[in-house]
Amino acid sequence: MGALLPWRPFRELERMARRWESPFPRLFEDFEDNYDEEFTPAVESYVKNGNLVVRADVPGLELKDLDVSIIGNVLCVKGERRSEQGVKKEDYLRREVSYGAFERRMTLPEGAAADKIKAGFKNGVIEITVPLAKETVAKKVPIEAEAEKKVEISKK
Repeated sequence: MGALLPWRPFRELERMARRWESPFPRLFEDFEDNYDEEFTPAVESYVKNGNLVVRADVPGLELKDLDVSIIGNVLCVKGERRSEQGVKKEDYLRREVSYGAFERRMTLPEGAAADKIKAGFKNGVIEITVPLAKETVAKKVPIEAEAEKKVEISKK
């Protein structure tokens, strides 16, 4: 039921190494000329009131840029963030925003009512609600502790 996120283990190490390369502060410290990283929206999912709620941050997108579909038991959110028209790559002073098409998929739990799915979009966040069967909703399981055996130590 978890979403897959891109793994970038060495990004922070590379940034730290660049900062230690010179004893003097650089004028344009964090500039990256080749920022071509793909756009991958951050996703969260949780269960609330018997529904699976999936939220994705898609800042800068409009409703026409998004598509939500169900393929079998897989929820699929697709879209594309387009760069500003008329701005050349060489005109950027700083570019940390990523652009491009994305597709996020999440396997729905068994018993999810895919035919009753609802999606809303507000303030750059798409929220998808999928009703779950009662059997699918998490139930707290009590943990029983074994009785501790007391061991007597005899002194001689």
